[in-house]
Amino acid sequence: MATADTDYKVLARKYRPKTFDQLIGQDVMVKTLKNAIIAKRLAHAFILTGVRGVGKTTTARLLASTLNCLDVKKGEDMATSPCGKCENCLEIAESRHPDVLEMDAASRTSVDDVREIIENVRYAPQSARFKVYIIDEVHMLSKNAFNALLKTLEEPPPHVKFIFATTEIRKLPVTVLSRCQRFDLRRVQTDVLVDHLKSIIKLEKSQVDDEATLMIARAAEGSVRDALSLLDQAIAHGGGSASAEGVRAMLGLADRLQILTLFHNIMEGKAKDALELMENMYNLGADPSVIIKDLIETSHWITRIKTTGEAGIDSLISEPEKKEGLALAEKLPLPELTRAWQILLKGFEETSHAPSPIRAAEMVVIRLCHAAVLPDPAKLVKKLTAEKNEEKNEEKNQEKSAEPAEPPAKEVAAAPEKDPLEAIAETETPAKIQEEAPPPSAGGGAQVLALAPDLEGSDDLKVPVPQTFAAVVQLFEQKHEGVIGKYLFDDVSLVSYKPGAVTFHPVRKIPATLPSRMRDLLKTWTGIDWAITLSNDAGEVPLHTQENETNLRLEEAARNNPLVKKVLEVFPSAKITKIRLLDEEGDDR
Repeated sequence: MATADTDYKVLARKYRPKTFDQLIGQDVMVKTLKNAIIAKRLAHAFILTGVRGVGKTTTARLLASTLNCLDVKKGEDMATSPCGKCENCLEIAESRHPDVLEMDAASRTSVDDVREIIENVRYAPQSARFKVYIIDEVHMLSKNAFNALLKTLEEPPPHVKFIFATTEIRKLPVTVLSRCQRFDLRRVQTDVLVDHLKSIIKLEKSQVDDEATLMIARAAEGSVRDALSLLDQAIAHGGGSASAEGVRAMLGLADRLQILTLFHNIMEGKAKDALELMENMYNLGADPSVIIKDLIETSHWITRIKTTGEAGIDSLISEPEKKEGLALAEKLPLPELTRAWQILLKGFEETSHAPSPIRAAEMVVIRLCHAAVLPDPAKLVKKLTAEKNEEKNEEKNQEKSAEPAEPPAKEVAAAPEKDPLEAIAETETPAKIQEEAPPPSAGGGAQVLALAPDLEGSDDLKVPVPQTFAAVVQLFEQKHEGVIGKYLFDDVSLVSYKPGAVTFHPVRKIPATLPSRMRDLLKTWTGIDWAITLSNDAGEVPLHTQENETNLRLEEAARNNPLVKKVLEVFPSAKITKIRLLDEEGDDR
């Protein structure tokens, strides 16, 4: 004899839609299917995809029932929606119709299972209009099973329809997707899900608070089955009714206003208050990872309000939450909200895998409280720059007030030194070093490739004659002869230079045509003859070595600069990546 326990059906099965009109949140798909039936443009294979609990299997059964429903209106070939009352509809809903075959691909994945389908499709249906094959979790079929199905799937008999359902659409072969009409079932919106739950609560004659219903709908994340399962659990937990407090304890949630208060305390750097509030939530049953997840959602919500105003506030949000959210959005700057989002995302992962989730969650809160009171980097740099400028102005004022006619030698020696960056820029650049190069050497086994020119007789100069070897290299770069410039910069050692005559020693192998090519190009550009000489004598280090040494000195000088020192103390992980030298007017040198 059946008892009440064995007769009971869970809400997810009891209120499974029996017609397309009862299917919520999938209006686009329902309209497409109905119009296809009316226009007699019904495909032979369908694939339904979406997250769990949005109605894939239910839609497959409804479509099978529609194709075989006996309640056909006059003048129509078939119904546009199942009646849910005829013999075929009832048998299909109970999964016992001989012509509607459901197969779970998760447990029947082999090619033999597909061969069984292929052998049976040639037989006509026993009592229905169409023979329908519903394959759930179709992505679990093996590669050979898919290949065996392709031919039949492309050209099935007129009386056969295939309906596939999957949560992993990307795992299906393209060859299968191209043979099916695809429908993507959407997550059900929270407000639609709330109305659906309220209608079921009314049918069940239960008492469930509106706040509790909203909590269940949010926790379901768009899944109707999850929402009904949670509602079933909440009603059982409350003994026929469900309150907000009971649902919050059942789900391990924290009150949203408490979450907003916690977020407020964190963003103000009140670590003690934040930790006490989190401990109270934990003692009341809130899960630590859920608390961090709620903080992530709050951070996103506040940032969205900050960006879009009241348009970013959901209509389901209560008035106290709305008021608190607007206040936080007005108070908190966008950079702080972005930083909180990043810290919370990392903290959620840590909390989910930590051996003690509550300890990990507390560390995330402490880290976020500390980060919330850190100064804004842009404001800090401006402040340090202002302090540096004030110090310089004070030094200048002190120098002007002293104004001795002839300062003693000791005072001159004790005068403030130039900034290290400025000193190196003025004395240790490749161009300066080249200007101090020694005169050309007459010996050393030099090989003269061109005669030295008479510079004074040259009037027809197309570009100014370079005064340094570094200027020669730069000229090749400007004239888009970078290959020659690269050799001169990296692979030669300057022995001597004067305008119109270059003597250098190759430190690495260079092309044999390099000197003659240099001579011809320089003559074309400058309008004078050039003497390019190769020497066996070692000269200065190559220009690229000089530049590297200069950059190292500049970086060392930068690290010793008081302003840079303060920045590196505040941001220990900061690195000096590039140094630009500015003149008194703030322009690049």
